[in-house]
Amino acid sequence: MKYTYLGPEGTFSEAALLSVPGADDAERIPSVSVPAALAKVRDHSVDAAMVPIENSVEGGVTATLDAIGAGDDLRIVREVLVPIRFVLIGAPGKTLDDVRVVSTHSHAWAQVRGWMDEALPEVDYLPSSSTAAAAVAFLDNEAPGYDAAVCSPIVPEQHPELNLLATDIGDNVNAVTRFVLVTAARNGLPRPEPTGADKTTVVVPLPEDSAGALMGLLEQFAARGVNLSRIESRPTGEALGSYFFSIDAEGHLDNLRMRNALRGLHRVSPGVKFLGSYPRADGKEPLLDTHHSDEAFSRADEWVDNL
Repeated sequence: MKYTYLGPEGTFSEAALLSVPGADDAERIPSVSVPAALAKVRDHSVDAAMVPIENSVEGGVTATLDAIGAGDDLRIVREVLVPIRFVLIGAPGKTLDDVRVVSTHSHAWAQVRGWMDEALPEVDYLPSSSTAAAAVAFLDNEAPGYDAAVCSPIVPEQHPELNLLATDIGDNVNAVTRFVLVTAARNGLPRPEPTGADKTTVVVPLPEDSAGALMGLLEQFAARGVNLSRIESRPTGEALGSYFFSIDAEGHLDNLRMRNALRGLHRVSPGVKFLGSYPRADGKEPLLDTHHSDEAFSRADEWVDNL
């Protein structure tokens, strides 16, 4: 297997990838952005990409939601949850009192703003493509245009020569980022088998801008007792007011209730994209009442067939 991830080395994405069995011995290629990583999957330069899709503090990662929802079909085959911790790396020779500009990824910045307001209230923020990219820039001789960078503790572990200014600077000790392992839809790899604790991800364009259009989508899940663990709207880019919905639903395509829900969803919105059924990282099984169980749907099908 050949993998890519949101790079450079030392990102949380790489940490998520290394949790995949066999990935530590496989070829791993960093990508400069999520779209670049998914492009490698689509052109079959790599077998799979590990990218962030959701954060417990900031919500969905828009770059991933947009890139994964556009273009050729992709498949999510695994999710990984990574606890998030942050450190502050300074430019060579800088102390905490010298810091005036800090760079990092926007999601990381959102998770350290409280610490920054207390420790460095006058600091300015400069966005970076990833947490590690902002930090490893200090390894080059040229000044990157900022005094410090927020990154994962992995980076100073890999590069002890970096100037470590502060540790454990996150505002929320329970912060977690969810990553997904994405492959091409038709690469011949088998779909993950149902485990009883699974998720199914779909991208659904709003079929029309009218009252009740969203309800028409959601009732396909509700009528079959399929719970949604995430739903987010994103602009299609085609026109103002044109949106698609990125949805995570509890259950597997091989479950009858999920299969029926997707049938109904396709009837309402034929442009729906199936992005995969895969095991939940937390192992949480969906709670079902008796009339929404798979057995209840099977009995109902048998009843209709025998009419």
